[in-house]
Amino acid sequence: MAHPKRRQSTSRRDKRRTHYKAATPQVAIDPTTGEPHLYHRAHWSEGKLYYKGKVVIDATEA
Repeated sequence: MAHPKRRQSTSRRDKRRTHYKAATPQVAIDPTTGEPHLYHRAHWSEGKLYYKGKVVIDATEA
């Protein structure tokens, strides 16, 4: 395999990496509770686990 003859400088390396940026996460509003949550993620609200506006787990009934 080929190996570099000289070490690449940090400034040259960082110039190449400038295009890699962290994207801001998309946030949705739950239609049932009105709370913000990440897309495609279940979220807790008042002791209940919601996904796509429906109750998946109700921790208050146990």
